[in-house]
Amino acid sequence: GSQLRAPRGASPEAGWTTVFCVVAVRPRQILCVLEEMGGRGVDPGGDTGLYYHRYLQEVINVLETDSHFREKLQAANAEDIKSGKLSKELDFVSHHVRTKLDELKRQEVSRLRMLLKAKMDATMEQNVQIDHLGLLKQFEHLDPQNQHTFEARDLELLIQAATKDLENYDAAHHEEFKRYEMLKEHERREYLKSLDEEKRREEEARFQELRQKHKEHPKINVPGSRDQLKEVWEETDGLDPSEFNPKTFFKLHDTNSDGVLDEQELEALFTKELEKVYDPRNEEDDMLEMEEERLRMREHVMKNVDLNQDRLVTLEEFLKSTEKKEFNEAGGWETVDETQVYSEAELQRFEAELAAQEAELGRRAEQLKRQHQDLQEQQVRLDAQKKEYQQAVLHMEQRKTQQGEAPAEELKFQAQAPHAAPAGKMAVQDSWVLS
Repeated sequence: GSQLRAPRGASPEAGWTTVFCVVAVRPRQILCVLEEMGGRGVDPGGDTGLYYHRYLQEVINVLETDSHFREKLQAANAEDIKSGKLSKELDFVSHHVRTKLDELKRQEVSRLRMLLKAKMDATMEQNVQIDHLGLLKQFEHLDPQNQHTFEARDLELLIQAATKDLENYDAAHHEEFKRYEMLKEHERREYLKSLDEEKRREEEARFQELRQKHKEHPKINVPGSRDQLKEVWEETDGLDPSEFNPKTFFKLHDTNSDGVLDEQELEALFTKELEKVYDPRNEEDDMLEMEEERLRMREHVMKNVDLNQDRLVTLEEFLKSTEKKEFNEAGGWETVDETQVYSEAELQRFEAELAAQEAELGRRAEQLKRQHQDLQEQQVRLDAQKKEYQQAVLHMEQRKTQQGEAPAEELKFQAQAPHAAPAGKMAVQDSWVLS
């Protein structure tokens, strides 16, 4: 159901939990952001992976302190939040809360400005005029037109951005994993090229041996199937497999008792299956592949069980999934290494991209080398000029010293014969002479 409610036994403040379970898609990650408003002590140190994670966390913490907003939250549903209706309630929160939100926004704008400046400094020439307002528009989690106060529009944009970004999280993770796998294969091939023929055959044989060893594991049950859940019931829960009960199973693994299984509670169910394939002590087992496997398993269950696609599994949805034909099928699960993560064409494009990047890095390195040489030559010229200047100053000092040591000239008075003076004027009879 989409009605937002506090979990059973929790305080009304716990409504925040459900809000961001629905809105932000990855509930347990958001719960880590929240510090669990209902007081159940979820680790607040978690990170959603969003570049504005801290801002999101602080805004939520401040809003949670306002009793009016919290009350409206309890009566809201998912559509109220996603449509922005709940955001309009921001106009009625206390002045103290609004002041705190304003300060948070100014801090976030300042942080984004610093990030933009750092990026511009690294990619542009100095003294270039930067259009900060235009650049801030690329950030979708706040209103760049108003950089000083936190308004209803800011809360609406923050919710929308978190929803969209977290929905794209899984797709981005798959793409990142694909690039990781292609890079591994690229480096393996490059390494083989560096070996002589005999060493290359040995390394290829070793690679195939490890690959085959990795494939030698017990059968992997399809995630969410009866076999998979019964195995958890027996080996993790320590219960009699003949007494397996889906409703009881659901309640056992709804660890926070909020009436739904979120994505992280589901992923916890796959641990036994993953341990069959991956062991961190084994050279042939890649732990990054294990995390990709966990994600694929969770997506598979959500696709088949989460009927309203709100990324939460209710008891009703869970019980309906156990009635499907697929639930009782005993087929196995194909692991990551048994699927084609990338094609040869994709690998070739990736390698071309790497080559282009390496060429660009080489070009920039050569450019920096030339600049370094120019600076060295300029330094040599400056050193020569400095030396000439120092010599000129020394020469001037030496001349002053020599002049100071010469005999001092005396100014003497000498009487001279008077000259005839024009009429009406006195004759000058004395004069000063320098000897």
